[in-house]
Amino acid sequence: MSELTKTLIWLAVLGAVFGVLWYLGYIARLATYIRETREELRKCTWPTWDELKGSTLVVAVATLLLGLFTAAVDFVFALFARHIMG
Repeated sequence: MSELTKTLIWLAVLGAVFGVLWYLGYIARLATYIRETREELRKCTWPTWDELKGSTLVVAVATLLLGLFTAAVDFVFALFARHIMG
């Protein structure tokens, strides 16, 4: 089977799938979803560059502190488990 034949078969399959989705109304619903999503995103207030940098710093510090706390608790539990095991 030649590459052209394979390509034409795939195009026919994709065309049939698209036709069924169009007939069932999925394409129209997807278009409505995208349009409404764009409208909602226009209503959003986006952070300034300084606000974004500050928020990123807060998240990085909080993640670091949580990681250190988790490592410390894990270390304590490991010591406790070694003590119990003998």
